[in-house]
Amino acid sequence: MSNAEPSEQSTRGPARRGPGLEQPPGFHSRLGIDSDRFARAAFIWPAIAVVLVLSIFPLITSLYLSLARLQFVRGGIDIDFTGFANYAALFFGSQREHVLGRMRPPSGVGWVVLAAGVAFLGRWLYSSIRSHDRAIASKIGRTFVAVLGGALLWLTVMTVFGEGGRPGTLTVTIIYVVVGVALQYGLGLGLAVLATQPLPGRRFFRVVFLLPMMITPVGVAYMFRMLTDTSKGPFAPIWAAFGLQDFSWVNDPWGARIAIILGDTWQWTPFMFIVLLAALEAQDVEQVEAAIVDGAGRWQVFRYIALPGIIPVSLTVVLIRLIEGFKIIDLPNVLTRGGPGTATESLTLQAYLDWRTLNLGRSAAIAYTLLFVVTVVALSYVNRFRHGVGGTT
Repeated sequence: MSNAEPSEQSTRGPARRGPGLEQPPGFHSRLGIDSDRFARAAFIWPAIAVVLVLSIFPLITSLYLSLARLQFVRGGIDIDFTGFANYAALFFGSQREHVLGRMRPPSGVGWVVLAAGVAFLGRWLYSSIRSHDRAIASKIGRTFVAVLGGALLWLTVMTVFGEGGRPGTLTVTIIYVVVGVALQYGLGLGLAVLATQPLPGRRFFRVVFLLPMMITPVGVAYMFRMLTDTSKGPFAPIWAAFGLQDFSWVNDPWGARIAIILGDTWQWTPFMFIVLLAALEAQDVEQVEAAIVDGAGRWQVFRYIALPGIIPVSLTVVLIRLIEGFKIIDLPNVLTRGGPGTATESLTLQAYLDWRTLNLGRSAAIAYTLLFVVTVVALSYVNRFRHGVGGTT
């Protein structure tokens, strides 16, 4: 048995190294660094650094430009720090009427809208302050949001419903967002509900409803520019049949705004439609069938089962469109060029026009004003409806 071969276990065991064959510890081991953590940092931090450079650096640079005056001179640029002079010009100086509009005492309808809005904000603020399960910072934040919302409401009523008033770019942007998102969600939800019904040709219409979203915003703007031209074009006979051959959409302030809202609604309703359709089709079929067996009608099934089930998805798509709606620029730029006058000019378009005229400081100030408005609106929306979905108020 002395010549027996070594066992399988002994042959598979780890080979022992002699004193001269031991490998020296790695560099990270000598420094006391975990190899896994070192590898993760080596691969992740370069990407994080690139993202920070591409996102944080432009924000800081544009913030500095909004507080300065930049001029191109021979051999380079001249930057003079002016503090809040650009913001003062926007809200208190030469650009005040351009941004805030011309304010006049509201009409009867305006007073009704103002009273309804103030009552809603007051009730919301009262319920927030009265709640005992909220921190002091949350209550202060909600008070700030209520005050800001009341100021925007007052500005909208004074410029839109005032006799002789004229909305500025801030109010026009808010109108685009509120009216456009409401129309897009309503139409998208209606089309999604129809697409879930056993109707003939529903698969064909599911594809057709997505076509507007595949067209670029500039293409949509040129198409609606052709549609709103009542004097020539393929739809001129239709306008003439309705007696509108002498009517110019783009020369009337509200007609031009309606044309832009319709174009934006036509393009982005498919986004609402496809997301809401997926949410409706992902719901539990057994719950719907049980409700039908119990005698529930179509409206009751939709009202008490389908609609509450898609609320989280609805809040998400509305938030996305709220943020995107504030950045509208293609339609007013191509369709109306901001006219007549500045009636259809949004904040983003105003910043773009100032940038084209090399007024970079004021353009950056407008961009940061828009950033502040979007941030407050988005955070208020998320905070309000997050508690609503959770069952609290």
